This record gives sequence, structure tokens and C-alpha cells, in this order.
Amino acid sequence: MKTRLSVAEKIFSVLNYFFMAVFAFVCVYPFYYLFIYSISDPDKAMSGITFLPKGLTTANYEVLLKLQDIPNALFVSISRTILGTLITIVCCTFFAYLMTIPYMWYRKLIYRFAIITMYFNAGIIPWYLTMKTIGLKDNFLVYIIPSALSAFNIILIKAYIEELPISLSESAMLDGAGVVKIFIKIIFPLSKPIIATIAIFAAVAQWSSWFDNLLLVSNSHLQTLQLILYQYLNSTQTLSNMSALDMANGTAAKAVTPQSIQVAITMITTLPILLVYPLMQRYFVKGIMVGAVKG
Repeated sequence: MKTRLSVAEKIFSVLNYFFMAVFAFVCVYPFYYLFIYSISDPDKAMSGITFLPKGLTTANYEVLLKLQDIPNALFVSISRTILGTLITIVCCTFFAYLMTIPYMWYRKLIYRFAIITMYFNAGIIPWYLTMKTIGLKDNFLVYIIPSALSAFNIILIKAYIEELPISLSESAMLDGAGVVKIFIKIIFPLSKPIIATIAIFAAVAQWSSWFDNLLLVSNSHLQTLQLILYQYLNSTQTLSNMSALDMANGTAAKAVTPQSIQVAITMITTLPILLVYPLMQRYFVKGIMVGAVKG
């Protein structure tokens, strides 16, 4: 039987839906505006667009994709995002699991040392010298190894693992399973929600990172997409006037403007991350709430 709402409750519901719709529109519209601007004719778009593109064209993206260093930089960025995310997930999850084992030697001391790194930082110069000393300068592994462990991720995963029934691990130990086998067969499969959460954090950080590239990588074959697009973003007027260098064909080279190039660059760098959240949302919400409510 349906409960009849009072007039006040109906008004509240209507206003609630209205404000939520307005809030959602305010959040989504800037990204939608960038998209329709990036596929609009630059000359027509300069006069203003609202909800629909003007003069559909892919000239802005053609200009960017015809740059010689873009395809290789895109490959490097995708590679560091995928590999870096996987390494971060495995290392942080296994480290956090070790910190939950009661009989592990000095686990509390090791855990506290990991947490301290959240509060104290030696600075850029010691970090740079350390990376150079261990041979990570101009090395692809500079994108992977320094981010393998994160104290924040370890805290989230440890809290989640501690919520799992300890009887599962104990029964596996009685059957002769070791630490690694318990982790692979029991802990890791049961930690999908928090792993998805960490995967989002790690993927966003890897895809958006460019500072390590700026300081430690001078090899043009190891340049990431974010750094190259950042450099182009600061010189869009030069980029839009490069038709003499055969950057694009015919009208595509002449149609672009500095603003249209900026918008296309912004879309390229943000669209992959925007696609990650909807795919991981059902795990993300559950994982991020770990530890918020204790039974």
C-alpha cells in the first residue's frame, strides 16, 4: 500500500529533485561545453555556443594527432597508467595484508614508518638525487617504482582486510596454505571493492602526472602526453600557425585557433579519466566507505 504524501512533503520532493537536477547540470555542463566546442568550427565557435556544436569538424584533433610526438607520448602515458596502476595495486594490497598478520615481526613498527611518509617529505632536491642515484633518470621505471607504495592506499586496504572474517585465513592455514597463497586465493579476490577504489586513485594519479617527467626525463621517446600537451597548451598561438610545417592538410591547418586547440587538449587529457569513474562506481562507493561505520 502506497503512503500518501502530504502537501509539504510533495513540495519538498519537487524542490529536492529540482535542486539535484540543477546541481547535476552545473557539474556536467562544463565538460559538455568543452566537447561541443572542440568539435565545432573554430571560427563559428568564437561567436559563442550553448548546447549544440556549430559546423561539425575534427580539425582540432587532426592537428594534434598529426604532431609527430603525440602518438608516442600517448603510448607512454597509457603504458605508465596501466603498468603503474597494476604495480600499485599489487604492492599496496600485499603490504597492507602483511600489516594485518599478527605474527609478522615488527609489523607495527614497519606500519608506522610507512605512515610517517604521509607527514614528512625530504623535498624535491633529495628526491631528485635519490632517483638519479638509483638509476631512474631517463628510465621508464621512474614512472612506476616511486608510486608502487602509497601510505594512504595502504591505510584504506588494511582497514578493509581487517573487516574480513579472520576464520577464512585461519582455516586456509590449517589446510597448509602459506601467506602468499592465502593472499592470492582469499584476500585479493575478496578485496575487489577497495582494490577498485585504489585503482581509480592510482590511474588518475598516473595519467595526470607530468612533474616527474619534467624533472627526470629528457629522452624524447619517454615523454608523456600530459607534459607535451602542457607545453603546447602554453604555446597554442604558435601551434595554430604551424600550417607551413605541414602539421595538417588543407583547411584543417587553417581552421584551428588557439582557443580551439586549448579545448581539444583539455578534452584529450580529461576524457579517459571521466570514463574510468562510471565503470568503477559500484565498487568505488563501497570501498571508500570502509572504516566509516564500525559494527
